[in-house]
Amino acid sequence: MRVELVPIHGIPEVRRGDDLGRLIADAVRRGGGGALARLEDGDVVVVTQKVVSKAEGRVVPEQPEGKAGWVARETRRGVARRGELVISETRHGFVCANAGVDASNVGHGWLSLLPDDPDASAERIRRALASAAGAAVGVVVTDTFGRAWRTGLVDVAIGCAGVPSVVDLRGSKDATGRVLDVTVVALADQLAAASGLVMGKADGVPAAVVRGARLEGPVEPASALLRPPEEDLFRETPLQAVRSARPASGFGPGEISREAVLEAVAAARSVPEPDGSRPWSLAAAWSEAARRRVLGDLVRGGGPAAEAAGRLSGAGCFILPAARAVDEDDRAPLLAGGAFVQRLLLALHAQGFACRWEAQLAGPAEGGWLGLGVLGVGARMPATDPFAEPLFDPASSLRELD
Repeated sequence: MRVELVPIHGIPEVRRGDDLGRLIADAVRRGGGGALARLEDGDVVVVTQKVVSKAEGRVVPEQPEGKAGWVARETRRGVARRGELVISETRHGFVCANAGVDASNVGHGWLSLLPDDPDASAERIRRALASAAGAAVGVVVTDTFGRAWRTGLVDVAIGCAGVPSVVDLRGSKDATGRVLDVTVVALADQLAAASGLVMGKADGVPAAVVRGARLEGPVEPASALLRPPEEDLFRETPLQAVRSARPASGFGPGEISREAVLEAVAAARSVPEPDGSRPWSLAAAWSEAARRRVLGDLVRGGGPAAEAAGRLSGAGCFILPAARAVDEDDRAPLLAGGAFVQRLLLALHAQGFACRWEAQLAGPAEGGWLGLGVLGVGARMPATDPFAEPLFDPASSLRELD
């Protein structure tokens, strides 16, 4: 097997409205591919995001909003932040620095944004190349991303057409005959990273051809490379988890993992109380019958409790914390119970659950315990609203002592 990587020189400065596929085909025809005289069936044309964004008019003036303003507009969900660096999820589902907003290789005072639909962009370029060059080629649109666990940047696929973006090898055998259980190869990312070897940021080469790659598998878009949220073990930093935790307005469909809930409970319990005691207890309603009893008790309570039953409906389980009932002058058990509930809410959020806490609804519990409320835990609703952080001055929350 022989794989060739060929940079395409001679592509002119791309402007809004340009037919990028035809520009690439014309450059190859003029000899911009060196020894590569023409495009052939099975070639993969790799194109940088920057020229795609230029052709689609996704280059914007930096002012008056500033780069931070454009990053906020392009962000669906914050993932991490340190100083001016923001790691965010775009509306496409990409997790990258500054939501893909970039000032490199555009004019001074301008910023490039990611294409609206990179897979659709790749398909348009593929069709234009087929028309202009008469070859059935694949197209990969790339951008440069960092990696959470490694230093340095690498080109990845954000758009794909005519190429299997992933190759599922599960069920096949390796060289020793062992059956592969989890191996899914990110082929489009491999093509993107390889092409980066001949498309340096300072070289002015916005496209390359990969010839000879094994393209086995069903054609899928680059969106197939995005990991589903429920499988993402590193969805948020701890600080971002605290910032983004919100009371659930509803619960999504599907069962919840009892094991994951118990892991959250264990994490919340791992913080010892100052005096070494544990003046609170927990009960859980897992079964449908038990959940109906909890909601029924709330409805029969009337007033705020009945209203809370509606907000808790749809949860996959209920957790009922209680504090040891003691003298009215001793508030320590209540404070300890409340602190535990807050830790549990954060732990459950970190596990990917939707949570809603309705305080002071359960009433006195048996055996000298005072019910603190009902915590509903369920699946998250599909995200519909863009992520927005409240804007406030943190210093205003702190009163400095003399």
